Amino acid sequence: MDHAAESPPPPPAAERDMAFAERAAAAAGAAVMSAVLVNPLDVAKTRLQAQAAGVVYNPIWSDFRCYPSCNTGGVNGLGPSCSPECFQYRGTIDVFSKVTRQEGMFRLWRGTGASLALAMPTVGIYLPSYDLLRNWIEEYSDHNCPKLRPYAPLISGSIARSLACITCSPIELARTRMQAFKESNVGGKPPGMWKTLLGVLSSRQTISGPQNSVLSFLKMRIARGYHLLWTGLGAQLARDVPFSAICWTVLEPIRRHLTGLVGDKSNAAIILGANFSAGFIAGVISAGATVPLDVAKTRRQIEASSVIKDPERVLSMNTRRILLEVWRNEGINGLFRGAGPRMARAGPSVGIVVSSYEVVKHIMHRKHVEL
Repeated sequence: MDHAAESPPPPPAAERDMAFAERAAAAAGAAVMSAVLVNPLDVAKTRLQAQAAGVVYNPIWSDFRCYPSCNTGGVNGLGPSCSPECFQYRGTIDVFSKVTRQEGMFRLWRGTGASLALAMPTVGIYLPSYDLLRNWIEEYSDHNCPKLRPYAPLISGSIARSLACITCSPIELARTRMQAFKESNVGGKPPGMWKTLLGVLSSRQTISGPQNSVLSFLKMRIARGYHLLWTGLGAQLARDVPFSAICWTVLEPIRRHLTGLVGDKSNAAIILGANFSAGFIAGVISAGATVPLDVAKTRRQIEASSVIKDPERVLSMNTRRILLEVWRNEGINGLFRGAGPRMARAGPSVGIVVSSYEVVKHIMHRKHVEL
């Protein structure tokens, strides 16, 4: 009885009765706004991690512009004569500065198309699944196992994130590679998401080796080629599932406390503020805690481009081996490479998505009540 009095109130019936499609539409709309606003931070994080993984950002074209003091003609007109520091990223602001100067400001939004293609289905699956699973677990725990209720956000977030990651992993692979690599064709249009994914498959086709027949080649391509589109899925799950578990475990108590302070006076503005604040705090904490796993995921997906050079390494590496390798070669700094932009991105991103989602749900709830 005492436990029931301490338990937070369940969501309104109308909110519980919202269809999955309504929840998905609300979540996808929130994801679009977040993806556009925070994409430059994602580019900075990926570039810093890719550089540490061995991706070389030196230019290979003759009309490259760096600093005004650099000799664009270079030696014998073969290339730019610049200090090596011109092509090394020292931090988040340095990435912004050099990408803007060397490649153009709009390259900071490189991969935004893939981010949008990723965010809409991912969040559209993730948040509604989390909502429905959390409601179900809380109802079950209230009737059968009260001790389970505090763990509802952790369990629901982990399962929902796993479903979203598995479904959208190829798009995440394309986005990571689009953000990590610099285009050598100045002024040319860089390959989009679909061409990037086709490039992954082409790499796999190259290393398949001679086949005995056309049929055996097709079987190999289907069985092993398309599997490469899910390169890094294990590392992505190892990063995103703990991120989600930590995020919701931190977020739920904070937003319940903030919304509880105003009681029945909640309106769209209060819901927006409470959820953004809770999401921002939870996003920063969970992002900081999972930076090493993000480093492993980025390296795993970048290495998909090196299958021709070292196919055995690409197919044999896993999250644990990558983390051990980074620890041996770079120490603690390597494990937390890109922590600044990752945390700076995650705070507002989670805050924007969760608050927008909850506001749309609140508006839909009001319409259900009026009807």
